[in-house]
Parts: sequence; structure tokens; C-alpha cells
Amino acid sequence: MADPKGFLTHEREHAETRPVEERVKDWNEVYQPGSLLPIITKQASRCMDCGIPFCHNGCPLGNLIPEWNDYAYREDWTAASERLHATNNFPEFTGRLCPAPCEAACVLGINQQPVTIKNVEVSIIDQAWDRGDVTPQPPERLSGKTVAVIGSGPAGLAAAQQLTRAGHTVAVYERADRIGGLLRYGIPEFKMEKRHINRRIEQMRAEGTKFRTEVEIGRDLDARKLRKRYDAVVIAAGATTSRDLPVPGRELNGIHAAMEYLPLANKVQEGDLTVAPISAEGKHVVVIGGGDTGADCVGTAHRQGALSVTQLEIMPRPGEERAAHQPWPTFPMLYKVTSAHEEGGERIYSVSTTHFEGDEDGNVQWLHLIEVEFKDGKLEQKPGTERRIPAQLVTLAMGFTGTDQKNGLVEQFGVELDERGNVARDADFATNVPGVFVAGDAGRGQSLIVWAIAEGRSAARGVDRYLTGASALPAPIKPTDRALTA
Repeated sequence: MADPKGFLTHEREHAETRPVEERVKDWNEVYQPGSLLPIITKQASRCMDCGIPFCHNGCPLGNLIPEWNDYAYREDWTAASERLHATNNFPEFTGRLCPAPCEAACVLGINQQPVTIKNVEVSIIDQAWDRGDVTPQPPERLSGKTVAVIGSGPAGLAAAQQLTRAGHTVAVYERADRIGGLLRYGIPEFKMEKRHINRRIEQMRAEGTKFRTEVEIGRDLDARKLRKRYDAVVIAAGATTSRDLPVPGRELNGIHAAMEYLPLANKVQEGDLTVAPISAEGKHVVVIGGGDTGADCVGTAHRQGALSVTQLEIMPRPGEERAAHQPWPTFPMLYKVTSAHEEGGERIYSVSTTHFEGDEDGNVQWLHLIEVEFKDGKLEQKPGTERRIPAQLVTLAMGFTGTDQKNGLVEQFGVELDERGNVARDADFATNVPGVFVAGDAGRGQSLIVWAIAEGRSAARGVDRYLTGASALPAPIKPTDRALTA
């Protein structure tokens, strides 16, 4: 335990963000450089000697949170980093992007503000990089077995790193021009600068992992040929099929899926483009979908110079306190103000889009909506509440419906799908095809980055057992696990 009285003497504090008027003019991360470390030892000291650390169960990775809180409190950054990496391959990703279900499960959170676990995590890993504690860990010997990993998002990277360190020869196939999956092109730069991905990739290369970009399995390379070439395959291609909105006017110009819009802004930051082909500059922007992807669209539109930004959500506005049906230590649905929302715009809840209206050139100009409410479990429109709002750019951020089945990967492998359209798997993350495994959103459905890393680590253990008959790799979860973050 850190400080026995820490939770009594210190209030919860967060990292300081840069002023809105400053940060919307650039694409750097929103936090004030150097603002976190001075408060982090105090925040780590708030970790209680709670006996049963529910944060372990709240975190799909089973992070050893009380242990590295104690080391952070004592400023033993090397030991803290070692405990952090014992369960998480990429804490700099989760420390910036995870919604922190561990904090929702913190015992202190029963009647006080929980420990700022996420801030402690990112401080530890940033210190580890600055101090040179993060180094390549190549295997002592090679197994002679080969593995192909399809997809370079967090699940694919975690599986690849674990399998490489186990001694297998691993090649990661990515259909985009750079490694990182949605971390690279789906997450805006202001939430996570891509230098964090780049240095992990260099670490993995030094360990022996091979990377193949601009190769889409199923289109550029037949999945059956890939299976013959490798001893095992891990499908970590994500759930990339965006949920659409089939209402009148959907065909108008200026209406795009979020994953058509966000990657272009990231490509500008990578230096590939001077100006994004789809831009919010000088436009009234409407974002349909109230989740994190929607917030990413909001923040991007602010930085591109939108005239106005409105975010629509079909569900009612969540409360600011736990609802009775979401008791501690479950992950509650609470009203959340992200850094993007701090920067401006309007959020409208309990509304549904009825249709779009365009000009004579076929460009969207207005979005028509109506208020809705749930009655007896059914969504009903409220007569007389119809109205329209200006919309010259509309982004659809309503989630994803499953893995891409149009590129031939599913058909060519011959893998079975579950009732939700995801790739089916057994307790070892194996599909019905011998030697073919699945991890992350491709098998789980749309989920969190922390679940993706946990699945990648667990699938790696399944692959290792398949190739060698046994495995010393950890398996944080089973495919059916939902823990406290369902």
C-alpha cells in the first residue's frame, strides 16, 4: 500500500489540458506538457489497501494496478514499468484511449471519486520511455514455426509481439499504407500522437516481427495461399463495416461514414495530403452518434474550422450519477464531457434523423430530425417535434456491425460466423479452420482497445499451444468474458 491516509488527504486530480483557444489551432495532444507528473505521486497514494482490488476485474487485462500505484507513489519508475508491462503490451495506448473501466470498479469509488488510474498508467509508461526502460525483448531461441497476423490494430500487434517473444517467426499484414490499424487512421492526432505507435513498431521490428503493408488478405493475397504459407494465422482485421443510416437523402454529397472522414485528417498530419478531401472548413457539421468516434469527429471538425458542430444521439442523455441498475463495480453509462466537447458545439439527445435535404447540385444542406422516447421498451417518435438543422457535412458515427465480408477473407478461409456476424471461435480463440485463430473486434464485435489487447494476448497463447503443445504465455481472458465492462 502506498500511503495509508492518501485517499483521506488528497482529492482526485486530472492532468491539466491546454487552453481551448490554443489547442484547436493545432493537432498536438490536448494535455499540458509536464502537468501530470507533479500530481501523480499524490494520486497514486490514494490507492487503498482495499483487500480485494476490484480494479483487477474491471480491467480486461487484469492490470496489477495496486502494485504499480505503490511504485509510482515511491517514484520507482523502473519497477512500476515492469509491473505495468507484465500485463499490458502497450500501456501508452490504453493510458490515452481507454475509457478506464478500472476506475469504475475502484473500491474508493463506492463513496468517493476513484483513483486516477489512467493518469498514473500513462505517467509510468511515459517515464519508462524517457528513462530508456522500454527496450526490445527478442526471443532467446526460435521455434521454427511461422505465424501470419492479419491486421495491425491493438489486437494484432499484441498477438504479434507475444508470439514473436515466444520464439515464432511472425509477419503482420496490414491493408493500409502504415501500421497501426484504427490506432493510426481512426484515432485523431490530438487524442494520441502517432509517435507513440512508431516507437512501438520499431521495438517490435528489433524483436523480430515482420510487417507487410498495403496487402489486403482476400483481395491482394488469397487467404488460402496465406494459410498454406504459414503454420498458423491470426485474424485481427477488426469490425470495419460501419453502420449506415438508410433514410431519404442518404445519397446526397457530403454524407460520410466516420471512417471515411477521420483517416483523411490523419493523412494530412502524416504529410500525405496538404488538405483533407473531406473537410469541415466553413461548414455546418452534424455528427450522428454520441460515442467516442462521434467525439473524435467533433474535435476534428473544430480543428478544421467548422462554422458549427452539432452531435446527435438517439438515446436519452445519461445521468451524472450511477443509475440503480448500474451499481458499483459495473461500468456505468454516465454523461461524459470529452476534450472535444469542451471545445464547443451542441449535443442533442433523444432525436432521430428522418431525412436529409439537399440543394439543386445534390449537396446536403439540411438534416431533418424528430424527438423520440422509449415506451414499453420501444422507440417512438413524438409528433409535433420535427425540425431541421443546417448540415453541409454529416458524419455517421453509429458504430460498426462486424468484420468486412466483402473482401473475400471470410469466404476464402472458410471460417464460420456467430449469430452476430463475427468470426466464431472456441476457448483457445481458434476458428473452425485448423490453425486459424481470431482476436479482437473481428471475433468479439466492436469493443474497447483494452479488450483488443487482452484478446490479442489470449489468442497468442492459443496459437502457441497449437504450435508447440504447451504455452507459458498469459491468457487474460476467455472469448466469452465480459467481466465488469459488459
